[in-house]
Amino acid sequence: MNKGRLEAFSDGVIAIIITIMVLELKTPHGESLTALKPLIPTFLSYVLSFVYVGIYWNNHHHMLHAVKQVRGAALWANLHLLFWLSMIPFVTGWMGENHFAQWPVALYGFVLLMNAVAFTLLAAILAKQAGPDSALAQAYGKDTKGKVSMAIYAAALGLTFVNANISLALFTLVAIVWFIPDPRIERVLLGRDDC
Repeated sequence: MNKGRLEAFSDGVIAIIITIMVLELKTPHGESLTALKPLIPTFLSYVLSFVYVGIYWNNHHHMLHAVKQVRGAALWANLHLLFWLSMIPFVTGWMGENHFAQWPVALYGFVLLMNAVAFTLLAAILAKQAGPDSALAQAYGKDTKGKVSMAIYAAALGLTFVNANISLALFTLVAIVWFIPDPRIERVLLGRDDC
């Protein structure tokens, strides 16, 4: 099957996810800047989640660029990823509304972990379908960056019950590490070491 439908569907779902998140930002009652103060946690949650959704969209785009065709298992793995991405608006809203309380932060971390697992699964399936000598298989290799990110999410999830701020710092750290698009696929596709 051509990958075009998978890309178009995924792009549409991700656009809807971002739309839902921005709709959670409610207009404050009041005309002074102090009226914005109660919205700061919601806004910070939105910014972090927007960055995460952007990271997944960007890396999803790069990954699919290295693939010519997809099969059924990849379609299901992609739906699995989209499911967990679609949970981000819910946990973002809950976390922001409750000013980064322990359980909302823990659930946010769980959703981030499941997104990482789903993306890793999709990449593995696509690489297997493309073959061991494919650009995608070469680009992802052992995927150390992905595995370390999942370990940080798991640690952050446990640390939420010690101090939710530590978990938020770790979530932010992973976002910073992934903020610059992953160059592995570009490097392999272009045959360059300077990407």
